[in-house]
Amino acid sequence: MLIKYPEIGVCGLSCRLCSMYNTNAESRCLGCKSTTRMAVGCPFITCAVKKKGIEFCGECKDSKTCEKWKKHREAGKKFDSFKCYQKLEEDISFIQKDGISEFEKMQKQRENLLKRMLKDFNEGRSKSYYCIAATVLEIEELKEAITMAKKRTGGLEIKGKSKILHSILDDIAGKKGYCLKLRK
Repeated sequence: MLIKYPEIGVCGLSCRLCSMYNTNAESRCLGCKSTTRMAVGCPFITCAVKKKGIEFCGECKDSKTCEKWKKHREAGKKFDSFKCYQKLEEDISFIQKDGISEFEKMQKQRENLLKRMLKDFNEGRSKSYYCIAATVLEIEELKEAITMAKKRTGGLEIKGKSKILHSILDDIAGKKGYCLKLRK
């Protein structure tokens, strides 16, 4: 089967905003439907891709009644794993309404903003935090936060830059009720 979107999980998660995707280590994951991940598999890969020959659970004729996908989505409303699930339902709705190619365009924008945060503001301890922020905040909020941080951080060391961006993101999160940590 030809996989068109390896960076978008079968269940609807965006791999582009995962800390395992955004690493230069040997453990780098190239996406839920990359060759490596497909070999390891997950229940959704096994069911959708390997058994049914479809790329996304949402394409399945049984998606509305699938207990496995329902449990995954329900858990995603309350908990995260190493990846932020806070926007899973919203992302699935977006995919169903606007299509996967539009979703991928949006995720590439988010990924570019994440890369800017990692390049200019990561002191070595903030990758997961920035991945969550790139997932949870609106694109315009991310752009504004990065612009504000750039203006406020001239001449500072990386720790100071990171602290300022954290403060700006935390302020936005507080006002909007966003959670910028993994929910366990």
